[in-house]
Amino acid sequence: MTLKVNDPDSLPIPSEFIAWTRLVELTCVEPATVAELLDIGWIDPVRTRADEYLFRSRDVYRIQKLQRLCRDLEISHTAGCIIVDLIDRVERLEQELNELRRLL
Repeated sequence: MTLKVNDPDSLPIPSEFIAWTRLVELTCVEPATVAELLDIGWIDPVRTRADEYLFRSRDVYRIQKLQRLCRDLEISHTAGCIIVDLIDRVERLEQELNELRRLL
């Protein structure tokens, strides 16, 4: 069996996961900061059989939001994590409220 170059079915499926080094590049954070966020359980990546971490794109967004909050408000990562979690919760509740309003 040979794979055709122009055959879209033969192309690798794009991954929704992001490797550790790419996460560090995208978020501009120190690897130690990523390790700290892992230690406190704020991000929960998938682990491969080779014991490597794979992150989701939402982790990039959340870490970038965390970095902005910590920098702008001059707060710790722990405090920033709490704020980001609360913002996410408010956004989810607003979405649910909008859905319920549409049903009325």
